[in-house]
Amino acid sequence: MLENNTVSGQLPPRAPHVCPWWIGWLLLSPLRRLTENPARLLGPHVRPGMTVLEPGCAMGFFSLPLARLVGSTGRVVCVDLQPRMIAGLVRRARKAGLDGRIEAVKGTIDHPRLDALRGAVDFAAAIHMMHEVPEPDRFLLRLRELLRPGARLLLKEPTHHVSAAAFAKTVERALSAGFTEQARPLGLRGRAVLLERPAGGAA
Repeated sequence: MLENNTVSGQLPPRAPHVCPWWIGWLLLSPLRRLTENPARLLGPHVRPGMTVLEPGCAMGFFSLPLARLVGSTGRVVCVDLQPRMIAGLVRRARKAGLDGRIEAVKGTIDHPRLDALRGAVDFAAAIHMMHEVPEPDRFLLRLRELLRPGARLLLKEPTHHVSAAAFAKTVERALSAGFTEQARPLGLRGRAVLLERPAGGAA
């Protein structure tokens, strides 16, 4: 059962620019699929059996489609520091019958529970949340640590919150953290980059 997989840890102080929990309901609007279709956005990168990490999952607009993509043999580790976001995700996953594929973590990707995933995550999706991270360099280093060699990270930001210059700085930070840039996916609303943890080199 998903509630047995829900992990709680000490939460950091709430950053002043973190998306309010109640906006989580607005983010679930079916109209959003017209501009950000989860299957089209994530389908090319996710296969059955994968372990996927989604930091800043909110109430699961992308989480549930990810759970369908990984199939019964995969899992999606969803992380959000807001308990009400996680609670909404848990309810929706249970209702959809996907609770066995989703592990919900209250906190950040520094949560000790995620240490077991070190070097084992096949794909990570950080969507519309990087601009809310108070320590982006540390965040990117932790993501690299959790991804297996050769695994990829889709990093996507909204244009109305993140300027082109700010996004370029984020990409620069990711390269400094040890990622390599693979592509700038076209046809995606917002600013997006596909990154990879190189197969060789230090862990």
